[in-house]
Amino acid sequence: MGSTELIRRILDSQVDIGQLPSNRLVVDYLNDLFSLLFPSHSERVVINEEKLAEELERNNKLLKQLLLHVVDYDEVDSVTQIFFSKLSDVFSLILKDAEAIEKGDPAARNRNEVIRTYPGFYAISVYRIANLMHNLHVPFIPRIFTEIAHSKAGIDIHPGATIGESFFIDHGTGVVIGETTVIGNNVKIYQGVTLGALSVNKSLATTKRHPTIEDNVVIYAGATILGGATIIGKNATIGGNVWITQSIESNSTVYHKSIIEIKKLKIDE
Repeated sequence: MGSTELIRRILDSQVDIGQLPSNRLVVDYLNDLFSLLFPSHSERVVINEEKLAEELERNNKLLKQLLLHVVDYDEVDSVTQIFFSKLSDVFSLILKDAEAIEKGDPAARNRNEVIRTYPGFYAISVYRIANLMHNLHVPFIPRIFTEIAHSKAGIDIHPGATIGESFFIDHGTGVVIGETTVIGNNVKIYQGVTLGALSVNKSLATTKRHPTIEDNVVIYAGATILGGATIIGKNATIGGNVWITQSIESNSTVYHKSIIEIKKLKIDE
């Protein structure tokens, strides 16, 4: 009886599951697109314009196969066409992110190193692709995209967040950026930063729950900034480990002051 009841509950929980693409299909598509944009992430070498056009057309067909699981059949062609028409602009944004990282990190030797090795760059790139798809109202798949990046880089960016150009996540592990976060241009954040909500009440799902970070802000490691009405003004610097739930004026510096005590051990002579 126990196994019969378990089987029934498993089957009851699988409503519409057959319509969704497998995680493997989504992962394969994202990896294929990423390796086309950045061949150094794969063994693929694109040697000329004609070959690249063929590869992009093949990727276009893969996207259609993926969308058939979550988009009405009559809309698949139009969604695919719009996605690829906007992908060039997204790619330009991604390259600006790479440039911002290269210029902003003394340890970065060149842009190729950033593209190949920086987890922050990978997470931002995947977010931008997912955000494009999210803005086309494609369900399910954008969240899988950003969760792939989350699992690989330890950086959790919701595809619904709005992020300006030249964004830099340094180190990155433990960064969380919520769905309704708005981030301006030339913003730099470090590991362990949370841009979150003050409340996780389900009734607030359609409201702005996460903060706004204006242009040229730097947020250091471990800072937590919460609330949809919270605005961090332009050119502000947010120090490490601070907890912020109210707006901060432009050109401000916010820091947590701790007391460090050093005691010298007495050594008997």
